[in-house]
Amino acid sequence: MDIRFDGKVALVTGASRGIGLAVATTLAESGASVMLSSRKAEALEAATAGIAGETAWHVANAGEPDQAAACVEATLERFGRLDILVNNAATNPYAGPTVGIDVARFDKTVAVNWRGPLVWSQEAWRQWMADHGGSIVNVSSIGGLTVEPTIGIYNGTKAALIHLTRQLAMELAPGVRVNAVLPGLVKTDMARALWERGEEKIAARVPMRRLGEPADIAAATAFLCSDHATWITGTTLVVDGGMLLGS
Repeated sequence: MDIRFDGKVALVTGASRGIGLAVATTLAESGASVMLSSRKAEALEAATAGIAGETAWHVANAGEPDQAAACVEATLERFGRLDILVNNAATNPYAGPTVGIDVARFDKTVAVNWRGPLVWSQEAWRQWMADHGGSIVNVSSIGGLTVEPTIGIYNGTKAALIHLTRQLAMELAPGVRVNAVLPGLVKTDMARALWERGEEKIAARVPMRRLGEPADIAAATAFLCSDHATWITGTTLVVDGGMLLGS
């Protein structure tokens, strides 16, 4: 199955590294024009330099609504359309018991992981997709389906994102499809504390006997964005090597 995005334009948040960079790279190499967004210009400049395809970058904090609006506007100014939005940016500033989190870090997690995807989707809808259609993919987590002792707030926002995906899929159909990808433990910098010291032991408990790579999530995301998935909306695609089978 050859997945192509020729003539399409995509916007990927949190795109300077990890899963976001892999998604942006996959879409660009498959023919899309891609706007990469994240908080740091230097990282975005380096990321776009390494991608074969038509790309641009725009600095934006995913948790700031005015910056989301400006980034969508910049995408339309640069490429003239917006067919695909991938809400990938996320944060996890707190690890520990849920009852121990302070309000500031709770608010930051919610602002980026839950409110952020809603605001970016609103802007994509208002500025382009309401009249022209499109596809939105939210990068959630299998954490949204489970409980863990140290990242309960992060997982809570990912559970909320799953519900938001289904809600928007209902409201924005038939013109805009909205789906979610739920990664398991993927070898990214953000998740490094969860896997670096015990990778072999963790992988031994995964049915596929390895941890995820950003490219695994990018491939699933590309499928959901593509014309091969035109009758798929409101779904949550688990990409975890079977990790949930043991939970």
